[in-house]
Amino acid sequence: MSIKNTAILALTMSLAVLGSGVSLAEDKGVTNAEDLVARHLDSIGLAKTRADLKSHVAQGPVQFKILVGGSGILDGKAIFVSEGDKLQFMMKLLNNEYHGEQFVFDGQKDKVAYSTASQSRSTFGAFVFAQDAVIREGLLGGVLSTAWPLLNLDQRKAKLSFDGLKKVDGQELYDLVYHPKKHSDLEIHLFFDPETYRHVETTYSYSIQAGMADLGPGSGGGSPAPGSMDNPAGTGQPGTSSELATGRQQQTRYRLQEKFSDFKAVDGFTLPTHYDLQFTQELRNGRTTVYDWDMKDLNVSSNASLDPRNFEVK
Repeated sequence: MSIKNTAILALTMSLAVLGSGVSLAEDKGVTNAEDLVARHLDSIGLAKTRADLKSHVAQGPVQFKILVGGSGILDGKAIFVSEGDKLQFMMKLLNNEYHGEQFVFDGQKDKVAYSTASQSRSTFGAFVFAQDAVIREGLLGGVLSTAWPLLNLDQRKAKLSFDGLKKVDGQELYDLVYHPKKHSDLEIHLFFDPETYRHVETTYSYSIQAGMADLGPGSGGGSPAPGSMDNPAGTGQPGTSSELATGRQQQTRYRLQEKFSDFKAVDGFTLPTHYDLQFTQELRNGRTTVYDWDMKDLNVSSNASLDPRNFEVK
C-alpha cells in the first residue's frame, strides 16, 4: 500500500471514530459498574496489598474558609484514622467559637461531636448527623479510609448505577451512583478519572421541600454572631428579614462535595494527599453559604497499629 493510501486510510478511520461520538475513554470498554469498580480497585493497589490492608492514617494542615455568605479564614490540623470499617475524622481549628469537626464510627454506632462554644453542632455537622450514610457507609474520606465501600461491596450490599461520562467542573469523569442498602434521602455520586480510574470526587445532595423545617443549627437565616462558624473572623453580616418575607416557598438544598487529588505511592497503595471538603446550603429564605475545608500535603501511612480508643463512641 502506498504512503498516500495509508494516510487516507488512517484519516478515514479517525473520522469514523469522531463521527461515532465515542470518546477515547469510552473506547477503553468501561460500560458497567462492575468493570469500573474492578479497574478502580487496581488503581489503589495490587489485590494482595489490598487484602492485607489493616489501617490508614492521614494527617496534616487544614484551612477553613467561608467562600459565600460570610468571611473568615481559620487554620488548624486534620487527622483521619481508619481500621476496617471503623473511622475517626477530626479537624481541629484555632478558634474558641468554632473549633472544628469530629466524626466517629465504631462499626456499629456513629458520633458527630459538638463543634461550637454553645455546645451545638455546626450546620455541616448537623447535616452529617442527620444523613449518617456519609459515615456509616464508609464514604467519607474516599480511599483514604479502609472503610471505603468499594473495597468490600459484598459486605455493604449497596447498589451501583453506572451513568457513563459526565462533565464535572470542565472535566469528563465516570459517574457511579451509589445506593446504600439502608434507605437514604441522599443522592450520592462517585466520580472517577477515565484515564487512571482513581476516585477523585464524591457529591451528596439533599433537598427539603418548602414548608418543611430546615436542617440543623444555623439554618434559620438570621445574622451569624461574630466569631461563629458563619463568621469566624468576627465580621457582621446583614440581616435577612426581607429575604424571609419573599423567599418562603423556595426549596432548601444541601450539597457536600469531597475532592481528592495529588495522588502518591504510599506503602504499596496509591492515595490522595490533597483532600478538599465543600459544604453548600441554600436556604428557603434566599441565603446561600459555602464552607470549605482544604487539606493539602497530607502525610499518609498504612497498616500502623492504632489505639482502639480512636473509635470510641460515648
